Amino acid sequence: MTEYTTHAVTGAFGYSGKYIARRLLAQGKQVVTLTNSVDRDNAFHGRVPARPFHFDNPDQLAASLHGVSVLYNTYWVRFNHKTFKHADAVQNSITLFQAAKAAGVRRIVHVSITNPALDSPLEYFRGKAVLEQALIETGLSYAILRPTVLFGKEDILINNIAWLLRKFPVFGLFGDGQYRLQPIYVDDLARLAVAQGDETQDVILNAIGPETFTYRELVQSLAQILGVKRPLLSIPPTPGFIAGQVVGRLVDDVLITREEIEGLMADLLYVDTPPTGATRLTDWARQQAATLGRKYTSELARRRDRQAAYASN
Repeated sequence: MTEYTTHAVTGAFGYSGKYIARRLLAQGKQVVTLTNSVDRDNAFHGRVPARPFHFDNPDQLAASLHGVSVLYNTYWVRFNHKTFKHADAVQNSITLFQAAKAAGVRRIVHVSITNPALDSPLEYFRGKAVLEQALIETGLSYAILRPTVLFGKEDILINNIAWLLRKFPVFGLFGDGQYRLQPIYVDDLARLAVAQGDETQDVILNAIGPETFTYRELVQSLAQILGVKRPLLSIPPTPGFIAGQVVGRLVDDVLITREEIEGLMADLLYVDTPPTGATRLTDWARQQAATLGRKYTSELARRRDRQAAYASN
């Protein structure tokens, strides 16, 4: 049997995929990336060849994975938009899994989400559950990692909370703000993913950081670290969503979605398991306090511009 040695990372020129690829390179691994942004500026200086996704041509997609031993899949979309949808991301990911099997990939390390469920009323969490099931049904060796919120220099959520705290005189909480989050540092997730790439046992792991916050506590902690004092105003979710839409129009982006609000308030970004990450968000935020939230980070801008590197906050 042929022993494949290449490791493939989806989106290595983006956010979490970049950290996974960086760790693989540090171990001396041969790395390629599958991406929709083959011309995006990146920090790898040609060490990570880019191969385009060929979701419309499964045979060509399988050919792109020829010689790959482990596939690290971070591919997903955060929300439905006129140019991309959850349903498309689900079907594309299933096509990717099937292509990996056809190409002889040994193992898939797949990034999911905490608390996915096939019967979830939220399409994001339901779609993630569908993909977990589809991966298991391929019969390939797998590791499924379930993070909550990622933070890091290229982050969107934590940075934009900090931006809102800096820019507006009050901060609105959806409801009482007592729902919980367990943010994990993006490089801790990468470390976990790379370690699982070397394993053979099928496993599902919650990828969570060492700190658990209520949403109110998270915002309070960030405000204190940034040195700003803002009243925290509890508002019903619908007016909160409308306010988010208004701000989103100002920055030409989607600031928050109804599903994200519902997922937060349903406590779906919390699990009762030991942490798998070591980096504390509060320690990291203190180190980044001078720049955190100085600029808004736009999800849509990253998707429109397929050449610029992801900016660090």
